[in-house]
Order: sequence, then structure tokens, then C-alpha cells
Amino acid sequence: MFLLRFDMRAPAWGPASSEALYETALEMAAWAEDQGGIQLVISEHHGVEDGYLPAPLILAAAMAARTKKIPIQVAALIVPLHDPVELAEQMAVLDLLSQGRISYVVAVGYRPEEYAMFGRDFGTRGKRLEQSLDTMRHAWSGESFEYQGRPTVVRPLPRTPGGPTLLMGGHSAAAARRAARLGLGMIGGGTNPDLHNLYHDACQALDRTPGLFVDPSPGAVTAGFVAEDPDRAWAEMGPHLLHDAQQYAKWMGPEQARITGQLADSVEQLRANQGIYRIMTPDEAIQYVQNNGIFVAMPLCGGLPPDLAWPSLELLTQRVLPAVQNGS
Repeated sequence: MFLLRFDMRAPAWGPASSEALYETALEMAAWAEDQGGIQLVISEHHGVEDGYLPAPLILAAAMAARTKKIPIQVAALIVPLHDPVELAEQMAVLDLLSQGRISYVVAVGYRPEEYAMFGRDFGTRGKRLEQSLDTMRHAWSGESFEYQGRPTVVRPLPRTPGGPTLLMGGHSAAAARRAARLGLGMIGGGTNPDLHNLYHDACQALDRTPGLFVDPSPGAVTAGFVAEDPDRAWAEMGPHLLHDAQQYAKWMGPEQARITGQLADSVEQLRANQGIYRIMTPDEAIQYVQNNGIFVAMPLCGGLPPDLAWPSLELLTQRVLPAVQNGS
């Protein structure tokens, strides 16, 4: 009934160091498994001043080592920034280490700065994504092949036949068509109400069976917290949530940020937006889970210090989920 998201931002003005936040993320991963969490989700971006996670496969491996059963998803993995053969090798090893628990939402990304940082062409990122996925799938077949004129073989093979689970991430018509063309399911960003139809129409045009499709409704909570006193919690946590919102708004642009509730100049405005960032009382959280079936928490959002993050998770599992399970 709940999942945890991590992007590992650690702004310099925050009291928690990156080291402390990474240690806490691993502790929370193990805790989530013990408490019946359904998934851990981690992200990828590069060259971000606040330390946004640039190496998701390393964190995924560490989380897999600290857990036994809980699924882990890298969402999103910006495939065109990577060498596909090296990526195929790393993902194969991770598939073995995790016993097939790690899945990937693959995407082209949307920040030109990242492509400049790695010397990649931003304008051809869609084509590179498709070529990279073709190379990775070939690598996981076990066959020897040529990649850019070089003899290539990837070993060990992944535990999952054909390679780990891949889904397409994005919100555009181009992403929907690409998902259909590559035979992938799709995870949307909750900003395009037409995405479901775009994806299914693209699959139908290619006579393909649609895969898993998940797209949260606009403004659906993806950074939820529980507190006995939301006013106090907003005063303590709000600057961290606002930092996260404003950074994403810079990347996404005002139109999409307005849809998700991330367009805000102050903590008060962010709270009033009633978007993806919410701090609920236990009773409000119970009602939310009863209505939506899941609670998505982002416990270290914006570098939130662990001593503020843990109480929210404890309320979630001690007060909210038992009440939902008991039907109260």
C-alpha cells in the first residue's frame, strides 16, 4: 500500500549531509521491506548543484544488498547518456544480485545540460535511445555481435530471460509511439490526460498488445507525508519541499509545473497548490489510501533531515496502514 521514492538531493543549506542521507536511504529501504512496502523508486540526473542522484544503479545495488524481496525501480534511467554495452553489463549483474527485482523506466531525459556534460547530441536522443535498447537486448540474448564495428559479447547473462523489465517513461506523443514501437509498457508523468489514448492507439496501429500503463492523475500525491500537526510539519519540512518543487519547475517549465502543483514562490503557495506535495493528518492519509489504494512517500525530499523524515513514515505504518487494513 505504500512505496518510497528517493532522488537524494542534499542542498548546501540543509542540515543533513549527503553521507547521512545515503545511509538513511539504505536504512529506509530495509525498513520499507519489513513494513510491507511494495516498491522502492530511485531516479537519475547529472550535474545538479544539490547532489541529485547521478548513479542510480549503484544505489539500486546497495538497496538490493540490504533487502531480500521488495521490488526496486530506477525511474527514470536516462539511457542515451550511457554506453549501451556497459549499461547492459551492469544491468545484467544487478539482475543477478537482486534476483530479478530491479526494473527500469527508460527515458530520453529533458535537460540539455546533461547531454552537453557527456558530449551527447540532445537533438538525436530519441534515436539513440532506440538504438541503445536494441543493442542491450541483443547483448542479453547471449549472442556475440558487433557494436559500432567492434566485436562484443556480454557476460554474465541476466537472471531474467531477455533482460530485466523495461518500461518507457515520458508524457509526449513521441514517447507513446516509441513505447508501442519497442513493445514496452509505459509510465507517464501525470501531465498529459491524452497519454493513455495516445499509447493505446499507437499499439493498435502496430497490431501490438499494450503493455502495463501507469499514469497518475494530474497533481496526484507523489511526495506524501503524515503528521499529527500539519501546520508545524509544513513549517519544518516546507523549505525542503519547496526546494524540490522549484528545482523541478525550472527543468519542466511553468505549464507542466502548474499541473503538478510544483509552481510556487513560497511554502504557503506550495501547500495551497494541493499538488504532488502533501502533508496529511493520519485521518486524512487513511481516507487518501482508501480512495487511491496507495501512498507514495518521498521521505528525504529536498534533503529533508532524517529526524524529520522518520516520524512521518512511522505514523504511516503505525496509524494509517493498520486502519486501512482493518477497514476503519
